[in-house]
Amino acid sequence: MSDSDSSPKLDFIREIIADDLASGKHATTITRFPPEPNGYLHIGHAKSICLNFGISQENAATGAKCHLRFDDTNPEKEETEYVESIKSDVKWLGFDWGDDLYFASDYFQFFHDCAVHLIQKGLAYVDDDSAEEMRAKRGNLTTPGTRSACADRSVEENLDLFARMKAGEFREGECVLRARIDMASSNMNLRDPVLYRIMHAEHHNTGKAWCIYPMYDFAHPLEDALEHITHSLCTLEFENHRPLYDWFIENCPVPSKPRQIEFARLNLTYTVMSKRKLLQLVQEGHVSGWDDPRLPTISGLRRRGYPAPAIRDFCKRIGITKFNGTTDVALLEFEVRDFLNREAPRRMAVLDPVRVRIANWSDEPLEHASVANHPQNPEMGERLVPISAEVFIEREDFMEDPPKKFFRLGPDRCVRLRGGHIIRCTSFEKDAAGNVSLIHAELLPGTVGQDAPEGVVCKAAIHWVDAATCADAEVRLYDRLFTAENPDDAEGGFVSVLNPESLKTITAKVEPALARAAIEEICQFERVGYFVTDLKDHSPGSRPVFNRTVALKDSWSKQAK
Repeated sequence: MSDSDSSPKLDFIREIIADDLASGKHATTITRFPPEPNGYLHIGHAKSICLNFGISQENAATGAKCHLRFDDTNPEKEETEYVESIKSDVKWLGFDWGDDLYFASDYFQFFHDCAVHLIQKGLAYVDDDSAEEMRAKRGNLTTPGTRSACADRSVEENLDLFARMKAGEFREGECVLRARIDMASSNMNLRDPVLYRIMHAEHHNTGKAWCIYPMYDFAHPLEDALEHITHSLCTLEFENHRPLYDWFIENCPVPSKPRQIEFARLNLTYTVMSKRKLLQLVQEGHVSGWDDPRLPTISGLRRRGYPAPAIRDFCKRIGITKFNGTTDVALLEFEVRDFLNREAPRRMAVLDPVRVRIANWSDEPLEHASVANHPQNPEMGERLVPISAEVFIEREDFMEDPPKKFFRLGPDRCVRLRGGHIIRCTSFEKDAAGNVSLIHAELLPGTVGQDAPEGVVCKAAIHWVDAATCADAEVRLYDRLFTAENPDDAEGGFVSVLNPESLKTITAKVEPALARAAIEEICQFERVGYFVTDLKDHSPGSRPVFNRTVALKDSWSKQAK
């Protein structure tokens, strides 16, 4: 088999680009990631980021680039906060736009000049029909539209009216600038679309310099052409907009002719991806903010402890196709779990503690237990963990009347403390509520690092923390935000299927090293799950706060079965 036969198959977009480079149509590629700064980016945007910046990295030898461009043409919804969060998210994901950072608002004069050009060619007119009249005259899929009488105005009159729009002489909604294309087209986007609307709003970048703002469909192709974008990659909802994109390119004085190509957007189960719905969750207080670890926002995923390489691996795994579908969120969780299983060091924390008192500790005292940082990776070494006559273990690791295949602690049963002695339960006490409150045990001398003595059954090792030196830590147990697989389709609306168990906050006992952990430090709580110190609330040494990234296993699949 030849090398070419064994090389991975390119997706259809990369095939187009490879053909364009091979044929000499383009000497290099210039792509762009063009978010509107009206909210935080989410995992769906990560797919586009990885595609656009990935193509530039793959073709770096040809001088390929990817622009980060903010499509900031709607001052009522856009904020500087969103601009800064987007830049932070792109960099955190591992990509760099270099000097190629752009704003649509920097091109406002160019857009205006293109609009004037269309008016001069008789391809645009000022329409003062009301929004209701325009909607009624637009027709539908089976009925052609009716062009406004305003379309009969002369070029001179339209130029004058447009200049007065720009000068602020009209109220919002009083008139708009429309393209003159085809009111009978089967493509509704070509039925004289609006190019400019009046908005007396201050813009985050241009201030009060403008009171007319271009529509996205008008600005988008002009931006691409002005930046000499070779391949303008959009999601499938823009497929029907492509004829309009091409019409503007053909009829405006642009310096290049980019090609728009559409691909399927990312949809995930148990997730909403609409920025409008995410904003609603934030504004109504269902979550703590845009970076709430339960949200699919990139900042939320980061705060939850999803590593950037795992997100990139996920985007690579799902691939680029032309067909819409829904991806199981368990696949994303698998990539995160798989990455962390390889990379995350192990630590000990007890989430539901019960005290164990070892009566004969003085027979063979041990100041520190030697515990591997990663059982499958010896290169990570070992650490010394303080241990004494009293430790905490997980409540579920003790059973008063254990079944046959339960190999942890029970009356007269033995278990190994990870890195330490084998201990035997001699008795236990209960509180007034009937819960086990104290376990009495004895150590078996000579069992540190050694097998169990002959006649002693010990088939398990459990994690623990030393009662004398452990710290209390706030642990946030995050789960999926929605109980329905497709929350967008919920009969009572997506808010009706919010998961009341999506966040549980507990106080856990943790080993001393965890109390000192750095911000955004990721680890596995042995036998529990993967956790990260909270980006905002964790204070090393004074207030340890951990977020659960993902459990060790996919419990949701078991529930579904």
